[in-house]
Amino acid sequence: MTTGTPDLNELTAEQLRTRLLEELRGVDAVRSDPVAAAVLAVPRHVFIPEASLVEAYAAGTAYVTKRDEDGAALSSVSAARIQAFMLEQAGIGPGMRVLEVGSGGLNAAMIQELVGPTGLVVSIDIDPDVTARARCCLAASGYDQVLVHEGDGEYGWPPHAPYDRVIITVGTWDIPPAWTDQLAPGGRIVVPLRWAGQTRSIGFDLTDDGTLASRSVQMCGFVPMQGSGAGGELTAPLDSDDARLVYDTGQPIDPDAVGTALKRPGTTVWSGAILPRRTSIDPVWLRIAAEPGAFRIVDPGPHRGIALRTATLVDGDSVAYLTHRPDPANTEHAFDLELGATGHGPRGPRLAARITELIRAWDHDRTALPQITAYPPGTPDHALGGGAVFDKRHRRLHLTYSASATSAPVGHAP
Repeated sequence: MTTGTPDLNELTAEQLRTRLLEELRGVDAVRSDPVAAAVLAVPRHVFIPEASLVEAYAAGTAYVTKRDEDGAALSSVSAARIQAFMLEQAGIGPGMRVLEVGSGGLNAAMIQELVGPTGLVVSIDIDPDVTARARCCLAASGYDQVLVHEGDGEYGWPPHAPYDRVIITVGTWDIPPAWTDQLAPGGRIVVPLRWAGQTRSIGFDLTDDGTLASRSVQMCGFVPMQGSGAGGELTAPLDSDDARLVYDTGQPIDPDAVGTALKRPGTTVWSGAILPRRTSIDPVWLRIAAEPGAFRIVDPGPHRGIALRTATLVDGDSVAYLTHRPDPANTEHAFDLELGATGHGPRGPRLAARITELIRAWDHDRTALPQITAYPPGTPDHALGGGAVFDKRHRRLHLTYSASATSAPVGHAP
């Protein structure tokens, strides 16, 4: 008799769902019994007939279901890990009315499990191919009570409003008025929001004065929104290779000046903060993304000495970006990294020093998350206080960390 790792190809769908749940609990994506029950109940493989059973129940894999003529993803079934933690962010209970913007069917089926027979689930998508597929898969899996409609997600779905929860399952640069207008008082919206070249799934609670206050923030990635809500983010080539800048409309960024700065000699400042092997660097990126002048450099190429995707600060003709090196104090653990920043241009050293301050603030409290508040567009600066402000079409996104999290002494500082 032999023991060891089972052959996954020999497991049934039910066994694979049980294994998936264990994995999702292990990475803290599933925390509650209702979401766990939904993961076990919904036959995920029915919604991804192109995949094998094993592939369908892989916790970290997303499946593209439609591409445009250039190969860019238009629709996908999100990874189980992302679906689970977004449902946890939403806090859906029995009897609730829920609007999902971005329809694939699978997520709507899990929401139906959470709201139960007395609740209502409405799922909308701008693409008729996507809605047709969703209806087919929902019917085949026994969730045909979900209402699937074709429509531009920018405008929500007024006929069934108000909703207790609105869940956005496409990447969006803004939060249009329709989504909050259709929320019931005290309702919650979960939205994969982009700013500074990166995306976070944010659980916002609607406050009495109409602002949105974050209660949870998670890293994620989604196909971009189509229709009236598309756009808001700019990309520019860095030079003749595939490198590019990703930044927000309205940011005072000159791509030519950034490219020129990066050709100048760099100054690197090390923080003394150590990132252990297999530890996510995402909270450090999030710190930098809460700064004015934050953006992202993508695919810079190894000759630059810049990571594949890295958070960056800009000030006119000067830039600085996050970097790392093997921990110089512990050569036996080559995968432990010391974090730092490299600056280019006249103010590059100052920007690099600011990034290392942010790294040390993270090192002091590695669990701290920013408070993110979405205000109406006319909100004056004096009403916002300190922190970074990212102006969008429909909202002013305000990010702050508490003073205790950003200014306290840091044990690992050099």
